[in-house]
Amino acid sequence: MEQQLASIKKWNIIYPVYINSKKTIAEGRRISASKGCENPTCMEISDCCSHLKIPHAVEIDKAYPRDFMQVGRVRFQLKKPDGSFWNPAITSKKALMVQIAELVPKHHGRTKKQEAASSSTSTAGPSKSGKHGKKKK
Repeated sequence: MEQQLASIKKWNIIYPVYINSKKTIAEGRRISASKGCENPTCMEISDCCSHLKIPHAVEIDKAYPRDFMQVGRVRFQLKKPDGSFWNPAITSKKALMVQIAELVPKHHGRTKKQEAASSSTSTAGPSKSGKHGKKKK
């Protein structure tokens, strides 16, 4: 068990900030905003790694150093011990981030949330804007 933990420590890391299209490059985004996705979670990234058949481990208790409110990261391994790739279509960390960013919007958790949100907003009545404050005398 201890040998496995030591090997996981040498794996590469993806923080959700790396593929978040809402963040700037200065805030930590690593791919272009057009290829990124909105507010990914480490669990969504983990599910995408499973889908791509890439070994990974989720570390919920870790935070992104530039923004410690962003918790969670995913460790992954691109190459097998013999040097060949786990998924021949993905040969670099950047390629993996782009693939994950494409898959996250299609994630089953997101599609369910969107269906629930669209059904609840259509039934809501007209809303008043809260811009009108107290009248001056």
